[in-house]
Amino acid sequence: MVRILTALSLGMSRPPTSVYFVFATGIENSYPTIANGRRVDQMEASHHYDRWKEDFALAAELGVYFLRYGPPLHRGWLGPGKYDWSFADETYAELKRLDLTPITDLCHFGVPDWIGNFQNADFPALFADYARAFAQRFPWVQFYTPVNEMYICALFSAKYGWWNERGTTDQTFVTALKHIVRANVLAMRAILDERPDAIFVQSESSEYFHARSPRSIARAEFLNEVRFLSLDLNYGRRVGSEMYEYLLDNGMARDEYHFFLGQTMKHHCIMGNDYYVTNEHLVTRDGSTHQSGEIFGYHVITSQYYDRYQLPVMHTETNLDQGPAGDEAVRWLWKEWANVLRVRNDGVPIVGFTWYSLTDQVDWDTALREPNGRVNPRGLYDLDRKIRPVGKAYQELIREWREVLPTQSVVLSLPAFPPSRQDDPLVAEAAQHARRREDAPDSSSNEAKP
Repeated sequence: MVRILTALSLGMSRPPTSVYFVFATGIENSYPTIANGRRVDQMEASHHYDRWKEDFALAAELGVYFLRYGPPLHRGWLGPGKYDWSFADETYAELKRLDLTPITDLCHFGVPDWIGNFQNADFPALFADYARAFAQRFPWVQFYTPVNEMYICALFSAKYGWWNERGTTDQTFVTALKHIVRANVLAMRAILDERPDAIFVQSESSEYFHARSPRSIARAEFLNEVRFLSLDLNYGRRVGSEMYEYLLDNGMARDEYHFFLGQTMKHHCIMGNDYYVTNEHLVTRDGSTHQSGEIFGYHVITSQYYDRYQLPVMHTETNLDQGPAGDEAVRWLWKEWANVLRVRNDGVPIVGFTWYSLTDQVDWDTALREPNGRVNPRGLYDLDRKIRPVGKAYQELIREWREVLPTQSVVLSLPAFPPSRQDDPLVAEAAQHARRREDAPDSSSNEAKP
């Protein structure tokens, strides 16, 4: 799945980008629909549509080489086979000019109105066509997150009743989940057809449920299996008997389950773990859940995910509001960074860290359910594009740690290159090697193990 890459082994004067630790930020681009079909567009709320050039320049000034970014799906995907690439053409040309490597986020919590919502069984195949068209349009893009936070997207849309279809049953949740993960899998396949050395970063929320009383142990254990379902299906990992019954009882057919078991693309994947202070929960005796705040923290929970999937890890999202004292976000940054170092020192191949997002967000204090226009002061910059204390601290962190913290030269077997080197003959060679590997009869020999 992974091997050591060196400059010598690649015939290069300097190693590829992926040998170095990935410091990243992102442009928040959520766009779910909420009550009355109203769409909540974070790019619009943060004024990114008007200030995208400035935003990219700020990211470059921070010293990040990677940017979690994606075009707004609901604006650019007009219908089956119909696309408006005008905004993406402009923004991706600027990313390439600045030599910022995008981790392209194709679907972030919403779909165009004509799709409807995640209950639509046509969504996965149609989305794969969109992903293929994007890869054809931008062949220099190598990193992708096809569907962001698959578990959270299904949970908030189809179990909590907050977004999109606003479902509240296990049936609607499982239906959304199977469609979302299938869309992610089919999109990966489509992108690999066009870019066989593509690398996928599965940005997923890392969760944990704590039993508050002995009576809530069974429910907590159940929820601690549900949290893995999106990645289990995506990586072709067999679920336990309780989860298998749960899936089949709530709308997943046996052939659909076996479709997921047949996936063999783990060697193209980095497991992204998102962690916020809201990611841990208390389960009460009546089965309800409440936020517990940080109890285990990123180190413990990410180690659980790594033990399960044995994939390279990236901390793909975290943030905290600046707070009344003005240093709360800075303290959280250093706490998360300490967790990253602890994970690394324990031998987990962690390849990157992300403060999310570049600018303040709007209405995430209510999970976008209420369009109050309330600014959440958790960005590296405020909405006037003035740097916050956490932005200065992150800039300092990157400057101090970048040169002394390579990823132990352990990366995916596919070397990664920045936009400025996408025309390098070695990129074409890597792509050809990747295609031969995909076509080899035993290419899946180490994948989808029970």
